[in-house]
Amino acid sequence: MDKKLIINVSDHETRVALLEDGTIAELFVERKDESDIAGNIYKGRVQRVLPGMQAAFVDIGLSQAAFIYVDDVLDESSREFEKIFTRDIEDDGNSEPADTAQQINAKGVHIEDVLTEGQEIMVQVAKSSIGTKGARVTCHISLPGRFLVLMPTSTHVGISRRIEDESERNRLKSLMLSLREDDIGYIVRTAAEGVQEEKFAYEMDFLKTLWSNIQAKFKGASAPCLLHQELTVSLRAVRDILTHEAGEVVVDSRPTYESIVSFLETFMPSLKGHVEFYDGHEPIFDAYNLEGDITRALKKKVWLKSGGYIVIEHTEALVAIDINTGRYVGKHNLEETILKTNLEAVKEIAYQVRLRDIGGIIIIDFIDMAKKTNQEKVFNALKDALKKDRSKTHILPMSDMGLIQMTRKRVRKPLNRLLCEPCFYCDGEGYLMSGRSICYNIFREVMRDARDMTGGTLTIRVNPDIADLLHGDENHIIVALERVTGRQIVVYPNQDFHLEEFDIFESVRS
Repeated sequence: MDKKLIINVSDHETRVALLEDGTIAELFVERKDESDIAGNIYKGRVQRVLPGMQAAFVDIGLSQAAFIYVDDVLDESSREFEKIFTRDIEDDGNSEPADTAQQINAKGVHIEDVLTEGQEIMVQVAKSSIGTKGARVTCHISLPGRFLVLMPTSTHVGISRRIEDESERNRLKSLMLSLREDDIGYIVRTAAEGVQEEKFAYEMDFLKTLWSNIQAKFKGASAPCLLHQELTVSLRAVRDILTHEAGEVVVDSRPTYESIVSFLETFMPSLKGHVEFYDGHEPIFDAYNLEGDITRALKKKVWLKSGGYIVIEHTEALVAIDINTGRYVGKHNLEETILKTNLEAVKEIAYQVRLRDIGGIIIIDFIDMAKKTNQEKVFNALKDALKKDRSKTHILPMSDMGLIQMTRKRVRKPLNRLLCEPCFYCDGEGYLMSGRSICYNIFREVMRDARDMTGGTLTIRVNPDIADLLHGDENHIIVALERVTGRQIVVYPNQDFHLEEFDIFESVRS
């Protein structure tokens, strides 16, 4: 599969698209006013401890306080907590506690035992703020490099699950144990497969030096403050995706091109030739036909090639995806038509979930299938389609009601939250009052005030679409009002009026 990284840089925004066979598969956006802070390390101050939630709020210098759960706290005076935590390390260097809450409760460790208000702690952002929720932070620091992830609060040495060859896993484990001079944890990333000893030694020294510098800053800085900033979105993409996911980088900014080349000279000199500077007259995303796909990824309804479609609805707690046959009528029988629509929808759902970066709980409502074997086909097809996704997913089998429940690891805002905002017309409801309902509201408003009116002519100013209705299909409303009030009614269209807006006033008698 041909994969490329396309990087578009402007003064206010950087966009990175991962292309697979010419089709956009993932999109990363970084803006100067709201950069993704996941991976940043801060010296924070505990604002408030919440025993009832086993969590605490931490001031890290942002507009919203970050929050930390008890299972993300490390007792800095000892490594006793390291025995408690079972860390589930992903290939991208992120980590999450697994079953830690039960283990902690079993040991009787509580948030009030390890944190106090005003205490200064070092934390790393595990999840950027989303909506009204502040960033989630952890004391389990991880510093990702090209081949390794340094975990100074752990002693564990692990190998990426994506390295499947057992002999290579054993070689890497032995190599790491022989090179490690201190009691610090590491994860060997997928990109390290086949890498020789000297590259590991160099990166270990680099990451340890970085960690020492962060510790020194922590001792000398006043809270809250930033201790370490994660790489820019373009350099992160190069570090994490180049070679393993993509074989070429195309960038339209000369300074960014030079920074990428400089980064590769330091860490991956053999890949310098894989970076290309784009200087075409056409915008780079237009040249690769990406803008249309991005716009499509913001729509609720996504059409399938067969004529069916899926609808993606974001709610406060979860994302619901519904599948419909639409214009597709099939060729043989209903069960076959439904199965083909569901299987086609599976591919599109996996693609859209990845492109839109949808995380958290996802409920998929497939069209009901009578045969159990067909349900299993759809379930297995979804699992296979999600294998390309670098984010961790967990899928439950299809229920008797035709629903599949799944979760996807969420680290940053989904695409629609990043690029869109609630509609100020409908307050994010996604609906406007129908034209007919607006006409009836006008009728009721006139009738409500008719007794107090003294003018000879009644003027109604409305949106042009509503004016067309009142002069056309709903003209009976005007006729009825003139008969009941005994006054002439004049309807004026106003281009500046919102669809639901109207104004009723009397003309002054001479």
